[in-house]
Amino acid sequence: MTAPPALLPGIETVPFAGALAAHGDRTAVITADGPVTYRELAARVEATATRLGRARRLVLVVGANTVEALVVHLAALSAGHPVLLVPGDHPEAVQSLVDAYDPDVVARPDGGQWVLDERRPVSAHDLHPDLALLLSTSGSTGSPKLVRLSHENLQANAESIAEYLEIRDTDRAATTLPMHYCYGLSVIHSHLLRGAALILTDLSVADSCFWELFRTARGTTFAGVPYTFDLLDRVGFASMDLPHLRYVTQAGGRLAPDRVRHFASLGRAAGWELFAMYGQTEATARMAYLPPALAETHPAAAGIPIPGGSFRLEPLADWPQEDTGELVYTGPNVMLGYAHTPHDLALGRTVDDLRTGDIARLTPDGLYEIVGRRSRFAKILGLRIDPAQVETMLARHDIASLCAGDDEALAIAAVGTGAAEARRIRSLVTSECGLPAGAVRVHLLAELPRLPTGKPDYRTVRELARPADAGPPASEHPLGSSPKDLCLLYARILDRPEVTPDSSFVSLGGDSLSYVEMSLHLEERLGHLPTGWHTTPIRDLRPPEGEVPPRGRTVETSVALRAMAIFCIVGSHIQVFGIKGGAHLLLAIAGYNFARFHLTAAGRGERVRRACLSIARVAVPSMIWIGFVLLLNDDYTLANLALLDSALGPEDSKTGMHFWFVEALVHILIVAVALLALPLVDRVERRFPYGLPLTLAALGLLTRYDLLGLPDRTRIPDAVTVFWLFALGWAAAKARSRTQRIVVTAAALATVPGFFPGDLGREAIIIGTFALLVWVPSLPSRERVNQIAGLLATSSLYIYLTHWQVFPLIDGFSRHLAFLASLIIGIAYATAATRLMRGLPSLRSRGRLRERVRLRTFSPGGTPPSAVPSPGRPACRPGTRSSGTSRPASGR
Repeated sequence: MTAPPALLPGIETVPFAGALAAHGDRTAVITADGPVTYRELAARVEATATRLGRARRLVLVVGANTVEALVVHLAALSAGHPVLLVPGDHPEAVQSLVDAYDPDVVARPDGGQWVLDERRPVSAHDLHPDLALLLSTSGSTGSPKLVRLSHENLQANAESIAEYLEIRDTDRAATTLPMHYCYGLSVIHSHLLRGAALILTDLSVADSCFWELFRTARGTTFAGVPYTFDLLDRVGFASMDLPHLRYVTQAGGRLAPDRVRHFASLGRAAGWELFAMYGQTEATARMAYLPPALAETHPAAAGIPIPGGSFRLEPLADWPQEDTGELVYTGPNVMLGYAHTPHDLALGRTVDDLRTGDIARLTPDGLYEIVGRRSRFAKILGLRIDPAQVETMLARHDIASLCAGDDEALAIAAVGTGAAEARRIRSLVTSECGLPAGAVRVHLLAELPRLPTGKPDYRTVRELARPADAGPPASEHPLGSSPKDLCLLYARILDRPEVTPDSSFVSLGGDSLSYVEMSLHLEERLGHLPTGWHTTPIRDLRPPEGEVPPRGRTVETSVALRAMAIFCIVGSHIQVFGIKGGAHLLLAIAGYNFARFHLTAAGRGERVRRACLSIARVAVPSMIWIGFVLLLNDDYTLANLALLDSALGPEDSKTGMHFWFVEALVHILIVAVALLALPLVDRVERRFPYGLPLTLAALGLLTRYDLLGLPDRTRIPDAVTVFWLFALGWAAAKARSRTQRIVVTAAALATVPGFFPGDLGREAIIIGTFALLVWVPSLPSRERVNQIAGLLATSSLYIYLTHWQVFPLIDGFSRHLAFLASLIIGIAYATAATRLMRGLPSLRSRGRLRERVRLRTFSPGGTPPSAVPSPGRPACRPGTRSSGTSRPASGR
C-alpha cells in the first residue's frame, strides 16, 4: 500500500494523513462494530482520495465520530483538497455554511448511509496552495467566519501534542469531543500520527455504555472540557476501575484551580496524569500545557508553551504591572488567517503572530497565567459577551457603568443606590445579552472606580462584584433580542417547540408564508434585518461588532414584490387601475422561495416532509374558503373545492377560474416535490443546484410555446403552461455568480414576450420585477412602509382567495371602498387561518415550550440535565449519540 500521490507537482498535503499504511496491521480505529487496522484504513482513504480526483476542490465534511467521516477527512488532507469541517449534529449550521461557501463536494450522512455529493468536477473557488482546513471558531457555529489552517499547521500541531503528551503507539484514545471541534480533532490527528488507536464513539462520559466500551477497548486516555469534569463527578468517576487509563487532558475553557487540583490529586492516587492545556482554534488547537507534576501546586497556570512554540508579553497601558501584558504566541501552528467569504480562500498567510487577546503574567516559576482579556470579550455559558457593548446599552438608559466578564459571570459596577435599581440594571442586561440573572453580578457605587490615570479600573470591577448578589430568575426579564427571546419567537411563529440557539429559520422548516412575519419581528427586535438571516443560527442574529444600525430601513425585494403583486391583482380585478402581471410574478417568487426554504442540506425525507407541509399551508385554507362559499351560493363546484377546476371544468363557468393561480401553484409544487422525492433527482439537484432548475425551465418551454401539440391554453391546466416561470424563479435563487444571474435574467427576457399577445405592458412588468428579484436583494424603505408591505405580503394568498367574494358586494357603491375592504377582509382571514393552524398543535406543547427552550439555551456546555444517568434510565445502545455530549468552549 502506498500513500496517495500529490494531485499535481507543488501541491501541499498533510504528511501524517498520507502515511497511514506505514503503521501496518496495528489497530487504527475501534468502534462498537469492531476494529479497523491502519492498513484497512489507508486503503479506504486512498480509494476515497482517488474518487475526489486530481483537481483541488473545496470539500465540506459533516463532522461525526464515525469511520466514514474520518475516511473522507483524511482522504482530502492526504490528496491536497481543502476541508471545511462542520458540525454534524446541527443541520442548520451545515446549511448556513453551504450557503456561505458553496463547497464543490459535500460529504454527509443521508438515511443511514454516507454520501459524497460531488456538486461540480472543478472548483468554483480560487484555493490557495497552503490551505488545508477551515474550522469555525468556538461560539460561532454556523457563522461564516472561519479559521484558515495550512498543511504545516496541522502536521506541526499534531507532532507537538504527540511529543509533550508522549503518545505511544499502544495508546487508545476515546473521542469524547466532536470531530469538528479543534480540540477533538487534535486528539484524532496526534494519535494517528503516532500509530495509536482511536476509540471512535459519540457517546458521552455520562453514559455507562461509554465506560463499558472504554474498558473493553483498553482505553488509555480521553479528553474533556470543563463541563465534562462536572459529569465525571456525577457518574462516580473517582471510584471507577480503569486499569489502562494513562492520562486525561483538559482544555476548551478554564477549569477552576480547585478543580484542577482535585483531579490532579485523584489521578496521582489512581496512577494517571492530568494535562491541563490552553489553546485556541487560531493556533490549530494548543499553545500551552501545564506539566502534570505542577498541576497541584500551580493549578491556576496555563503552563508553558508547547514544543516549537513561544510566548511573549506585550505591555499594556491598562495593565501597568511589569510582569503582565497581552499574551502573543508564535509557532508553526499559527493559522494563515480568517475567512469571511469564499474570496478569502485565495489568501495566503495574513497572520504571523497570534495575539490571543488574553492578558497574562509570567510567574517566578516560569509559568504563564491568564489574568484577563484585552478585548474584554467574555464567554459565559457558551455566549460571547462584549462588556463594552453592555456599557453602551446601559448609557442609553442613563446608567453610568463599567463592565467586565470572566468565565463565570458578567460583573457590572454602576452608579446608583437601592435594590430596585440593581434589579433594573440586571433586567436590562439579561434582556440584551441572553444571560440568566444569576450570571449578572451588579454592584452599585457612588462613583465608578478609576486608575490613577483616570482610565477605568476593570480589575476592581471584577473584585467588587464577588460574590454575586442574588437576583431574580432569568425568566423574569422582558422579551427582547437575546438568543433565549429569539428562540421563543421562532418557536411561536413556526410552531416548533424544539428550538435552540443553533437553529435557523430554514432548519426549522420555515417557508414563504411564515418568512415575512418572522422578518418583520426580527427587524423590530434587532433594529435591522441581517443579510441571509433565514439561514443564520439564532445565536448569531445580532448587529456585527461595532456596527451602528443604519438610520434608514430596507425591505427585502421578494417581500416588496409580493406586496406589490397582490395590490395590483386586486386593484386590477376591481378595475381601480389596470396594472397586470402580478399573479405570474408571484409564480416566479414561489419558485424563488421554494429553492431558498426547501432545497437545503437536509436529507431527502426531511426535504419532502417540509415541502408537503408548505403545500398543505396553501391548499387547506384555500379549500376551507371555497367550501364555505359553496354553502352560500353556486358560483363554484366540487372541482373548485378539489382545486381541479382547470382540469375538470366545467369550461363554460364564468367564475370557475377565479382560483387558477392557487391551483397552478399547488399542482406545480406537488410535481416539484414528487421529482425531488426520487433519489436520482435529489442527487442531481444537490450536485447541480443551478443547472437542474434551468433544465426544468427549458422543458417548461415545450408547453409554453406549445411544441408538443397540446390543446389550446384555455383547455389545459395553467400549471402546464406557466411552470417555466416557477423554474426560472428557482434558478434565480440558486444563481451564485454574476454570469448565472445574467443567464437567468436573459432567459426571462427571451421567454416572457409573446406570452400575452398584445399586452406589452404586462410582459414588461413581469420582466422588470423579475430582474429586480435577481439583482437587487433589498430596496430602500421606511418603517411604516415595511409594516404595510409585510402585512400585504403575509396575507397575499388569503387576499387573493377572499377578494372575489368581497368586492362584488361593494364595488357598485364605490370601487375604492371595495378595494380597501378586499384587502382588510383578506388580512383578517389570514390572521384567523394562521392562528387556527398554529394554535392546535401549540395547545399540546405550550406547557413544555418555555422549559425546553430554557434548558437548551442555558444548560452549561449545552448539555441538558437528562444527560446525567438516573436509576431508571436505560443504558445507551452502543454507537448511538447521547444527549450528554458537551458543547466545547474556546480557550484553556
